[in-house]
Amino acid sequence: MLSVAVMRAAPWVPFAAGAERALAKIEGALPSDRIRQLRHFMRRILVGEPAGAEAALAVGAVDPAFLPAFEQAFTASCVLLFDYVDREGRASRRRVEPHGLLVRAPLWYIIGWDLDKDAARIFRMDRVRHPMVQTDAKFLPRPIELVTQLCPDARATPESAGRNRGFTSARVSPPPPVDPEHSKLLPTPAR
Repeated sequence: MLSVAVMRAAPWVPFAAGAERALAKIEGALPSDRIRQLRHFMRRILVGEPAGAEAALAVGAVDPAFLPAFEQAFTASCVLLFDYVDREGRASRRRVEPHGLLVRAPLWYIIGWDLDKDAARIFRMDRVRHPMVQTDAKFLPRPIELVTQLCPDARATPESAGRNRGFTSARVSPPPPVDPEHSKLLPTPAR
């Protein structure tokens, strides 16, 4: 599903049309409750403009334990614990509710609620170390606006797929107009 979302947002990617047809076949075989679950999941995955060449060159190694830990925490709504080094080199221990995923190829980020800061934050995948899923610490998904307002240039938008079953996918679009009063409430990304 993530691959199709990336291809929809970046139609210049080879084989995008084939992925769309494959998704339509999968959709045709799924029961309606499973389709609803996938729609909810896909609204929380955003695809933005690719990272610039400078950012792509600066990508560090990703902790091999991070991907399976993130996937488990994200899909099961469990708190994710990890060490994080920001762009200034400052290290910290984080407890995060992972509510979304932002892809800016080749980088990707967790869009989450930092429990210790009591605020929304973005965490770059290659700056995370020693991840651990807290399976006994479940959370309820926060409103979708937590995900979409944190990254207004990479919006999740409804789009028909295949046989018009309406999976939600991510697509890059211009940011919405910002209400000056509302902009004060937008969280600050962790970098």
